[in-house]
Amino acid sequence: MLKDTYPFYLGNRPGAPNYDLAVTDKYSGVVATRVALADAPVIDRAITLAVAAVEPMRALAAYERQAVLNHCVRRFTERAEELAMALCIEAGKPIRDSRGEVTRLIDTFRIAAEESVRITGEVLPLDISARARDYRGMWKRVPIGPCSFISPFNFPLNLAAHKIAPAIAVGCPFVLKPASRTPVGALLIGETLAETDLPEGAFSILPCSRDGADLFTTDERLKLLSFTGSPEVGWALKAKAGKKKVILELGGNAACIVDADSDLADAAARIVFGAFYQSGQSCISVQRIIVHESVYDDFRDRLVATTRELKMGDPKSDDTFIGPMIDESEAKRVEKWIRSAVAHGARVLCGGKRKGVMVEATLLENVPRNEKLYCDEVFGPVALLAKFERFEDALADVNDSVYGLQAGVFTRDLYKAQMAWDRLEVGGVIVGDVPSWRVDHMPYGGVKDSGLGREGIRFAMEEMTEIRMLVLRTPPSELGR
Repeated sequence: MLKDTYPFYLGNRPGAPNYDLAVTDKYSGVVATRVALADAPVIDRAITLAVAAVEPMRALAAYERQAVLNHCVRRFTERAEELAMALCIEAGKPIRDSRGEVTRLIDTFRIAAEESVRITGEVLPLDISARARDYRGMWKRVPIGPCSFISPFNFPLNLAAHKIAPAIAVGCPFVLKPASRTPVGALLIGETLAETDLPEGAFSILPCSRDGADLFTTDERLKLLSFTGSPEVGWALKAKAGKKKVILELGGNAACIVDADSDLADAAARIVFGAFYQSGQSCISVQRIIVHESVYDDFRDRLVATTRELKMGDPKSDDTFIGPMIDESEAKRVEKWIRSAVAHGARVLCGGKRKGVMVEATLLENVPRNEKLYCDEVFGPVALLAKFERFEDALADVNDSVYGLQAGVFTRDLYKAQMAWDRLEVGGVIVGDVPSWRVDHMPYGGVKDSGLGREGIRFAMEEMTEIRMLVLRTPPSELGR
């Protein structure tokens, strides 16, 4: 269970001028805990401390940064069930998925610990012409400076970790704003970081209101902004971010192709998981399912039967698969989108009903392309089926979106898999599985409205560093000329 209250972390230290932020149990709706809320002066102080920590953080040896990350791995492992239950309560994530996210949290810090001692540069020969004959070059990576992080509600532990762990690995101080609806996970990470010997000001984790968070974006002392959340908010933040580097991990409208030669039973099982785990509240959940016409009827029946077997209920139960959405307003929005699609000709194959914060796992077909369920990010337990005749047409349907995060392709044809990799306008193509699949060291991010830059530890570390060049000239006198 959660503690009664949690402080924020300002300059590595707990602080609690108030406990104004109520965090609810997303299934029951009751207040589960209260969290300290930061205001603008506190955020300003956190940025000041981060700026002061730039040189001490930069001076940390690789083994010292690695030791901090390894400490986190040990403590997260020891506290795994506590972390999972906190996540289950504050996010409404089924306990099986919550335990899986804790495993990924540990993986993310473990990978960062490994990469922290592998920040390499390169010797660059410069004598490409006579004028550069006596010159040599080399470059290295240096920390970019104080970073600003804003993390989302749907993966409160691991998506915060994908910002925090690379920053520590390269030696960047940071301030982080966790989602107001799910701040506890990030604060538990803060508890663990506070046990280490990081320099004062190395980190601040500050729940705050959206209005009070403007400094996370606009303050020019911050050299990088990394935001994960909705496209509307992300692009608006980028427009206000000024000269700082911006990384955006935004929404998706993930499609999955099922070709005629696929193992239909396997594809159905994986797609049901990819569409409905944590009630579809993932930017890479399967939303559009594009099936070859020769196997469409068979696959649709398999998909419906498998979906109907999913248990919906209390996320604390080990056999629950569908838990609550983050709040009732989001559940009502999904219900509204379903009703609109049906009113304009779509057919509900299963599900479609809402009770409070709970929305049934829902499959539809014949959804018009101008409906929100088709062209926007549903971020709920809903998926749509459509047919294709030619594989090239299926690829075109996947690309018929303003989003481009990941796509899944079930096919045994190597040449079709290569064609998908070449033609799909996405950040990642997953062959033989759903677009919802991710391992935490791979480059992850999107194109088009799905964002800018890449996460995945080594790639995030590159984003959080700058290249510094060194050129050495050898005078003729030293060469005996």
